[in-house]
Amino acid sequence: MLNLLYNKYMSKELEISTIGCPFRKNNKLCTSEIRLFKSLPKDVQEDLVNHSDHIQYPKGKIIAQEGDKIDSVLIIRHGRIKTCRYDANGEEYIMDVLHEGQAIWHDMFLNDYTYHYSIVTLTTTMVCKIKRTDFMHLLTKYPNATMSLIAMLSTELQEAKEKAQLLSVRQPLIRLAGFLISKDSTCTNHVICMKLDDIAASIGLRAETVSRCISKLEEQKLITRLGQGKLKVTNRLKLLELYNSKNIG
Repeated sequence: MLNLLYNKYMSKELEISTIGCPFRKNNKLCTSEIRLFKSLPKDVQEDLVNHSDHIQYPKGKIIAQEGDKIDSVLIIRHGRIKTCRYDANGEEYIMDVLHEGQAIWHDMFLNDYTYHYSIVTLTTTMVCKIKRTDFMHLLTKYPNATMSLIAMLSTELQEAKEKAQLLSVRQPLIRLAGFLISKDSTCTNHVICMKLDDIAASIGLRAETVSRCISKLEEQKLITRLGQGKLKVTNRLKLLELYNSKNIG
């Protein structure tokens, strides 16, 4: 079943460049926006970027599947991807949806450094791929990068605990509120770009339930639907109060 899913999404990616950075804007490197790299000297960032691959993937492309070796840090420069797992029946479970400015790199520090999930593009997506060997060499040379990494892992461990707590909330409306607060904190321009089915899969609810809850939140003027799978939180304070109400009583 997994092989069939893999073949379904197989399509040719476009290699944009292996020299220079097509995403450089006003002499600013994409690494300067990633917590893991931004503490490094600019010449080190420059060297990493200049030795990276810049690739465009079509919508629906499987960049990696569960069990593949991790050979690169993936920096999303444009578009959106999802990390997900499939059960024996081919049922998909979405773990996260990532967007421009975010990176995938965590599991490369495991002993077997293999992906424990699949990575699939939700839109046409452009990424920078920095080789794992170059990245690991960098950590041995620059202690600041290692300290930044430890800080990030600590932060993301806390975020993982918060997500586990979120999924334990029984009331669908409150669970959705907590999820939207979390996404609002990380999404570009505070616009949450996720389809209804992706939100539902991310928080373990039926799409019909999520749709009803979104309508209720919109009626209360806590969020606004922008169309084309986009949402915007319009009253974060009230939405946070709703989520915190789970602890009352």
